[in-house]
Amino acid sequence: MGGDIGLRARKRARTHEAISSAAITLFLARGFDQVSVAEVAEAADVSKPTLFKYFASKEDLVLHRIADHQGEAARVVREGRESGLAPLTALHRHFLDGLDRRDPVTGLNDHEQVLAYHRMVFDTPSLSARVSQYTQRDEDALAEALALGSDPLEARLAACQVIAVQRVLARDIWRRLAEGSTADETYPAAVAAADRAFDTLRNGLRTYR
Repeated sequence: MGGDIGLRARKRARTHEAISSAAITLFLARGFDQVSVAEVAEAADVSKPTLFKYFASKEDLVLHRIADHQGEAARVVREGRESGLAPLTALHRHFLDGLDRRDPVTGLNDHEQVLAYHRMVFDTPSLSARVSQYTQRDEDALAEALALGSDPLEARLAACQVIAVQRVLARDIWRRLAEGSTADETYPAAVAAADRAFDTLRNGLRTYR
């Protein structure tokens, strides 16, 4: 029985990845609004109903890669507390680690497809609107994680500032790469900007420093 469950899970994962890869390839080649869900299903060799079993909307075909990071800041804060780290210290270290790993979420990844993916998300209104919803959920989750032992309003204000800082840092890094800089060239400035941004947060958010 356990083997059957594992096999089904692997098949679902392969189908999920096949649909996603087909969608991203088509969207980057022709534009998000110029490709239909039916075309994605055909390219992935699945039916349209099957596609919607894996992805609830056309936007989800693109943004599940961002959605995979939902609640990450809150998780970092919770895990940091278990290790004795203050929230801002844990978040700062996590962002720097992302820069080291060239995590696309930080913006510091100059792979051609990653740059094109970000450009598509930023330039497509329906995708940008969905990202804003994800941002709100991240703020809510982080506020809940920060609220332990502190004023709920203060925690919500802090969460909004942290998520905004991370977003601004990532967009600034992506802009540098889009203008032609490489990830390696941008890395020192990205680290310096992150250090400066989190120092600014610490000076203003004294409860969490």
